Amino acid sequence: QVQVVESGGGLVRPGGSLTPSCKVSGTIFETKIIDWYRQGPGKEREFVAGTSSRGETTYADFVKGRFTASRGSTSAASLQMDSLGPEDTAVYYCHTVLDPGLGGTRNYWGQGTQVTVSS
Repeated sequence: QVQVVESGGGLVRPGGSLTPSCKVSGTIFETKIIDWYRQGPGKEREFVAGTSSRGETTYADFVKGRFTASRGSTSAASLQMDSLGPEDTAVYYCHTVLDPGLGGTRNYWGQGTQVTVSS
């Protein structure tokens, strides 16, 4: 069974940095995508950044060069977040599309890690 676990959230002051991490475990034949979403208070979940198996990374416009998504392996990823502002306060979710060897690819989500930006 595939599990997705985020860590590394927390409380940070405006202008500060955090680097949440994502670890995917279980039976994995191939990881297609590992990406990050977030859901702020009273808002819908939105895409933040993602990296394909070919190393191609895409970012949401609001990232504006402040965030860097990385994949350390087929089962690990991180999101370096700099110059954080109160508008970045949200639960950050790791999402992956992978082949677990059951025929085809499937989507998996982590439980999320809270990021709070406040003075």
